[in-house]
Amino acid sequence: MLTQTLSLLANAAWETTYMVLVSLSIGTALGGPLGVMLATSGRGELFQMAAFNRVVGALVNATRSIPFIILAVAIIPFTRLVAGTSIGTGAAIVPLTVAATPFIARIIEGAVRGVDAGLIEAAQAMGAKPLQIVFKVLLPEALPSIVLGLTLTTVLLIGYSAMVGAVGGGGLGDLGIRYGYQRFRPDVMAAVVVTLIVVVQLIQTAGDRLARRLNKRLR
Repeated sequence: MLTQTLSLLANAAWETTYMVLVSLSIGTALGGPLGVMLATSGRGELFQMAAFNRVVGALVNATRSIPFIILAVAIIPFTRLVAGTSIGTGAAIVPLTVAATPFIARIIEGAVRGVDAGLIEAAQAMGAKPLQIVFKVLLPEALPSIVLGLTLTTVLLIGYSAMVGAVGGGGLGDLGIRYGYQRFRPDVMAAVVVTLIVVVQLIQTAGDRLARRLNKRLR
């Protein structure tokens, strides 16, 4: 019994890790540039596009305002179109990515906007072009905050991946519901909860330490 539980737990943990890493990577690839543009496209900023800023900002806010479990169900047709199915680990990546992208965009926007305006003015005075300011000033200075934000996003995605187990998404959430709750196995449920707590603690600790190291290097 113990061996079977450990095997199920290991497989579910791998599925959760896969879902979170893939959705985090795609969400960062999409939300990162979007966040930078939101932070630099306002009136009087580096890439002044006020209309773009308002429209995209509204779309980001609208997506973020939808509870994840509702979002996952609402975009099932899109999930089927992208993944070919609406059930399983691969399919769960679609709603996770859709949820992560605007969240990451806002995190990176906030981190970039937090950079001292004096550094931007100094770079402009030295003749730096907008893209040079973004890649040589804004992103390096915002990196500690971005790391903390991505750490928060990772923890959030772990929670979302557990929720998506309720609709057949696989992972630790699916294991806890199917084997722990529905089969009246409190040992399985307890193992899932403990695993999630340990993983979240490890990720948060690692993210905090990395952010502190980056912050010290900048200083």
